[in-house]
Amino acid sequence: MALISSILQHAKSHSSSKISTYIQRRLFSNDVRKENIVIVGAGIAGLASALSLQRFGIRSLVLEQAESLRTEGSSITLSKNGWKALDAIGVGDELRSQFLDLQGVVIKSDDGKELNSFGFKDEDKSQEVRVVERRVLLETLASKLPPNAISFSSKLSNIETSENGTNTLLQLQDGTRLSAEVVIACDGVWSPTAKWMGFRQPKYAGHIAFRGLGYFPEGQPYEPKVNYTYGRGLRTAFVPASKTKVYWFVLCNSSSPGPRITDPSILRQQAKELVRDWPVADMLNLINLTPDDTLTRNPLYDRWLWPVISPPPFSGRTVLAGDAWHPMTPNMGQGACCALEDSIVLTEKLAEAMKSKHISVEDAFKAYGSERWKRVFPLTVMANRIGALLQSENTLICSVRNNLLVPKLKPRALTKHTNYEFEQAKRDGH
Repeated sequence: MALISSILQHAKSHSSSKISTYIQRRLFSNDVRKENIVIVGAGIAGLASALSLQRFGIRSLVLEQAESLRTEGSSITLSKNGWKALDAIGVGDELRSQFLDLQGVVIKSDDGKELNSFGFKDEDKSQEVRVVERRVLLETLASKLPPNAISFSSKLSNIETSENGTNTLLQLQDGTRLSAEVVIACDGVWSPTAKWMGFRQPKYAGHIAFRGLGYFPEGQPYEPKVNYTYGRGLRTAFVPASKTKVYWFVLCNSSSPGPRITDPSILRQQAKELVRDWPVADMLNLINLTPDDTLTRNPLYDRWLWPVISPPPFSGRTVLAGDAWHPMTPNMGQGACCALEDSIVLTEKLAEAMKSKHISVEDAFKAYGSERWKRVFPLTVMANRIGALLQSENTLICSVRNNLLVPKLKPRALTKHTNYEFEQAKRDGH
């Protein structure tokens, strides 16, 4: 109340511009908790960034709007580049021990005909593909952080830059105010931070993904391969994740995202209805064996970061990473991998800047933005275009796809984008 009274009294005798400056100064100087680095969002990019910074000896605070880790959902695909990132932050082997090393791909048409099959390592022995439970990945990352490193029930309601541009003020929904020297925004596809920076909203890609994780308590019966089935405007896949769990998805076309649906009985029924007439009995069985808490329905979105048109991924000392910057469709299995890459590249450059007298934080952000844009923009566009081909409803296009393109597909076409190298900076004790 004293602060409000002081502001009102000041307002009576000063111009509006001076009032604005005065209010901002008071907001930054009164009842504000100071933090060095604040990470917004305890998803894959946020937790990986916090862990990477910790291994450089740099503490951060992670803000998560949910009451606990958002572990709902099924699984994500991690290829060689994603595993390199997990190795860099020290959790790769712990996760490898829990999930199957996938050997290859089998692609069929919706009439049951096999179109192609090959091994991931046929042309490159270094390839590594595993499907990882999202819950396990997040819990593993979080478990390596110190107590109180994650502040739950901390929803961002406002963000602004200090008058001199050296700090960012974060206002939380519960009234808490934080002044951060650096903010790493990993707040997801609908990032309020990205909106604040001037990014346009992600665009709906025209497809909806139903996903789940079939559970076989006595052991699942499948070989460690990715099993795709391509139809007209519809495709499915199932992939053994572990000895007892099998990840699956059904991808359909829809002119609009439709209402948000979370009722597992409705999700299960809709997914089964889509594949009921397909000669893929495995899919119906997998859907029936899927626990409610792993069933999801997600409209697919992306954002193309056009050169010149799109803003840089930073403003002052606030920077975007992962889906907050470059949401992409899952057609290349690179969303999570790119988020992990972001975390490594960003934190390495930030750590270097914080320990150098010659490199500023802003310089680090510029270098990060330049390096990562060259990587994520082409992948986002390519994933979108692949999705358009695989989801085509045109009879001729589907015929060309199934009879000419897919049979000639080689392993390198599915794996060359995973050959990403980033500099392995020295981390404390590693």
